[in-house]
Amino acid sequence: MISYNGVEIYWTGHDGYRIIGNNNKDRKKIIYIDPYQLTTEHHNVNDADLVLISHNHFDHMSIDDLKHVINNQTKMVGAKECTEQSRQLELKDFIGVKPNDKLTIEDIHLEIVSAYNNNKKFHPKEDEKVGFVFTLNNQRIYHAGDTDIIPEMESLEPDIAFVPVSGTYVMTAKEAAQATNELIRPKKLVIPMHYGAIVGNEKDAETFRDLVRVCETKILKRD
Repeated sequence: MISYNGVEIYWTGHDGYRIIGNNNKDRKKIIYIDPYQLTTEHHNVNDADLVLISHNHFDHMSIDDLKHVINNQTKMVGAKECTEQSRQLELKDFIGVKPNDKLTIEDIHLEIVSAYNNNKKFHPKEDEKVGFVFTLNNQRIYHAGDTDIIPEMESLEPDIAFVPVSGTYVMTAKEAAQATNELIRPKKLVIPMHYGAIVGNEKDAETFRDLVRVCETKILKRD
């Protein structure tokens, strides 16, 4: 875990995060993104105010893991393709979204952004899988989802970014560094993800760190 300008960031593994920060009304909120293979420390905590799900693959929309974090008041926002699976959770509030949607949940402003492959078949653009930009502690935080280098990254202007680096299903470490340096250009911090579970390892994260020039890079330990 790191605390960065008042935002606590826990990497729960793979593409997953638990993020704690203040919303637009200065109230503390707990956000989970794509929880998968959670450690026992995160079992049965059921403390999520908001859950974000980038797409319907098993390592992002994991029903077993989601049951450990949601409660009766949790709001969930996910790609529209996740709607059917979400019914297994019996949530009151699931909102299906697509790229370019904008909404405010729990007084947290959310921008839904594109995430897709352009040189492989796993995440086709027409599926409308997503990434997210949201604001905590007056900082724009970008979770890229499962994606290659795409032109939509250039307009996001995040302070903090989470970027996949493993290759195979997403960008390689070198491609991710290129995307970070040339398109995403985070103002403060970038954190590599999508390694250590399905494909990729810490060496990918280190290669990425060594190639990023535009901002600080931190490699997190899994919480």
